[in-house]
Amino acid sequence: MTAIAMSQWESKKTDETRLVESTVRKGGFLQVDAYRYNSAVIRVRVIDERFHGLSVEQRDAMVEPFLAQLPESTQGDIVTLMTFAPDEVNEGSSRLRERLLNLEFEDPSRTGL
Repeated sequence: MTAIAMSQWESKKTDETRLVESTVRKGGFLQVDAYRYNSAVIRVRVIDERFHGLSVEQRDAMVEPFLAQLPESTQGDIVTLMTFAPDEVNEGSSRLRERLLNLEFEDPSRTGL
């Protein structure tokens, strides 16, 4: 029998982060992931083709109306919002900043809390 390993960030999902995912998915985004990094921080990653060619501010503006639907305590814990076009997170991407941010989401560094 083969065991399927869960990635580190997936093991950090909570009911609260699942609520974040389901709420943001209402925007029709291709992929929405969230996890609790530590007791004070929730990280959110949204991947969608519509982000291609847009600034970070424009991308965030597309996601923020959905985050605003969450309880205030949850909104306050969302410290990291990462928005990517699909081609920015592919292994062959030349977008170093986006690849590094996505890598930090996938394999979180240790937290001090």
